[in-house]
Amino acid sequence: MRAHPDVLNLRYNVYAAAKKWEMALEIAGFLYEQLPAESFGGNQKAIALHKLGRTKEAKDLALGLVSRFPEQWDLPYNLACYYAQLGELTEAEHWFKAAMALNEDDAKRAGIEGPDLVPLWEGMKKTTWKRSG
Repeated sequence: MRAHPDVLNLRYNVYAAAKKWEMALEIAGFLYEQLPAESFGGNQKAIALHKLGRTKEAKDLALGLVSRFPEQWDLPYNLACYYAQLGELTEAEHWFKAAMALNEDDAKRAGIEGPDLVPLWEGMKKTTWKRSG
């Protein structure tokens, strides 16, 4: 049962909670290859890549996933995070708005609680201040 997807999902979550991103990446990669019709493996692989400082790879992977799973709000949300961390704030804003259109409550909550969109919020403050100043 060690290779059952439910067991692997649980193992991924344990490694992610422990911030053991190399192991999480390995498990997510296996899930992504074995279950291509599911978004979990690919999304979690992108998250692990990002946590390992490989944000451009995470972004590229997530861009491929978002068109395959258009109903999932967390994919455009994660893209917003990756773009924000890469300093591409226009793209970050676009993807955050796309996530909000799919699930406003969860996207707002994640955006407030998570640190990855801070560059976007800071950029918006500067833009708003310049407009009003």
